[in-house]
Amino acid sequence: MSNLKKTLHGLRLACTVLIFLSLVPRSWGAYFQADTTIVRADSTQETIEVVDVPEVLSVPEDVLRDRLAKLEQTIPLNYNKTVHGFIDYFTFRRPSYTKKVMERMPMFFPLYERLLAQYEIPDELKYLSIVESSLDPKAVSRVGAGGLWQFMPYTGADFKLYQDEYIDERMDPVKSTDAACRYLKDLYRVFGDWHLALAAYNSGPGTVKRAMRRSGGDSFWTIYNFLPKETRAYVPQFIALTYMMNHANDHGIYAEQPEYPIPCDTIHVNGYLSIERFCTYSGVPLAEVQKMNPSIMTGVLSDQTRSFVLRVPKAHFDYFAANRRAILDSAGRTPTVSTNMLLASTESVNYSSDSSRKRDYFPFTDANEEQARESRPVVAANPIASEDENIEEVVRRKPRKITYVVKRGEALLRIAEKYDVEVYDLKKWNHLRSTRIQKGQKLIILREPAAPTTSSRVAKSTRNNSDRPEVAKRTKTYKPKYHRVQDGDTLWNISQRYSDLTVDQLKKLNKIKGNSLKPGQRLIVG
Repeated sequence: MSNLKKTLHGLRLACTVLIFLSLVPRSWGAYFQADTTIVRADSTQETIEVVDVPEVLSVPEDVLRDRLAKLEQTIPLNYNKTVHGFIDYFTFRRPSYTKKVMERMPMFFPLYERLLAQYEIPDELKYLSIVESSLDPKAVSRVGAGGLWQFMPYTGADFKLYQDEYIDERMDPVKSTDAACRYLKDLYRVFGDWHLALAAYNSGPGTVKRAMRRSGGDSFWTIYNFLPKETRAYVPQFIALTYMMNHANDHGIYAEQPEYPIPCDTIHVNGYLSIERFCTYSGVPLAEVQKMNPSIMTGVLSDQTRSFVLRVPKAHFDYFAANRRAILDSAGRTPTVSTNMLLASTESVNYSSDSSRKRDYFPFTDANEEQARESRPVVAANPIASEDENIEEVVRRKPRKITYVVKRGEALLRIAEKYDVEVYDLKKWNHLRSTRIQKGQKLIILREPAAPTTSSRVAKSTRNNSDRPEVAKRTKTYKPKYHRVQDGDTLWNISQRYSDLTVDQLKKLNKIKGNSLKPGQRLIVG
């Protein structure tokens, strides 16, 4: 009898467990008020369940206020909801972006700090270059601004930054930094307020003065609503990135692969030079030369080149010096002429012991430092918003937090590509130390919401469609951007010039099967 009771008791327990398991998923869904949808994941037509969970992480306000107050030096680091939104964005939604610029800091910040000190302006202005270009010397914005400090072409010409299809001196780290320091100092002299100077750097002093007249205000925050949308977000981004570069480690974000200056020496070039052949015969890695000389736009320097300072890795310079004639005969257009170059050791520059130490590292060559004294920047290269989006609106829109269940055989990279996010972000969102995942594992993914369509935009679209449908249709067509191939161009250096392209994308856009190009060939680059 006792055995029968035990058997019946066991059956009751089993039934209870089964009922509980059948009800729990519904209970969880009700608890989170989840929006559960079935979507097609990829070309395999596999269905996945996505659970929308509304809460998003945020740095505590009291922590931010305290840390910003302690960080503040010369430029005020005000706390407000807009600044808080940008900090949350770079901390939780785009930690991969924060990591990327942290890895680039060792390459350029020593140069920035030296020149900022030389011009006696605040050291924290070095963070402005992150807002401008994400510390990418080859960055080109949608309006054509280029380089670390984003000179417009006509502004660069005003400041004697030479530009043609071969050389674009806006991309030179030393020259552009020197010009940015002088321009910022001039703006501060005009406005007497660093926030207004930053706003003027972004949108121009005339725009800031008009906003001051219309608002009656005399500070960035009092003229805020009278500034262009991009400029309103400019100072909050600067404050947020100043915070992030000092406190990213407190949020578990680290520079995993920092970039450092490559020890180098310099050569003066006068006349034609094939960079690719120069690298081949001197044994210098082409990628290193291109990285150290971002102002070179193609694979060659033209016949009209005069006194161009070419940086060469120091490890290979002795070999070049010993084989100078043979290398120049091979890399120059006229093999019999080998006097088109001068070794850096023959320059008539008096180096102090201090400057000699600096000259050993890119981008601290004193030859370029002399040229930099001949050289005003505008417009931000924006890492957050696309061409037709407002930066502040992108940050203000809260992302959807979804839970994804890993399927058999899936890799983290595949899931990242599926949702158009970075692998690093996936790891941060889920506290993963490696990329290893297993079937049934639940992953949190933050999905950026699409830009809302305003009623005025809908009305305008409807009006255009009803009145002139053929015109509305034409406005949706894509107008490609072209690049004319120059002698010495390669797919790699063209993709580097247009930094949002890879070589594979360039080949796909232009239906190129091999790797060869012909001078005069027209390529779609955007």
